[in-house]
Amino acid sequence: MAYLWVKTLHILFMASWFAGLFYLPRIYVNLAQATDPAVKETLIGMSHRLYRFMTILAFPAVGFGLWLYLYYGIGMGPGSGWMHVKLLLVGLIIVYHLVCRRYLRLFEEGRNPHSHVFYRWFNEIPVVLMLAIIAMVVIKPAF
Repeated sequence: MAYLWVKTLHILFMASWFAGLFYLPRIYVNLAQATDPAVKETLIGMSHRLYRFMTILAFPAVGFGLWLYLYYGIGMGPGSGWMHVKLLLVGLIIVYHLVCRRYLRLFEEGRNPHSHVFYRWFNEIPVVLMLAIIAMVVIKPAF
């Protein structure tokens, strides 16, 4: 029964973390287009609060996932190449999360180097990574 609770909490925190990863770059799209300093200040405040909250969500998402992997042995043993791919993709999501922070700092400093079109494309990265992660877990392709 504990296993099911750990799995449930992993899914809950992962989905919540990804909600932030989907929304934050969308705010960046609006920030890149904003010309009014008051609007920019509001959007930067929203981005800062969202980033802080989604960082808090990332820790239990990763922690419960590691619990499943290390304690319950999910994805260990023969035919578990899918887990190695999943862990690589989770690493990429963590890098993406950190890149979001870098862009937030640039916005805070008034040094945004990208257009709103860039952020529209940047916003698609977590969608693709989430799809690949879910595919690894559900399909469990043999590698």
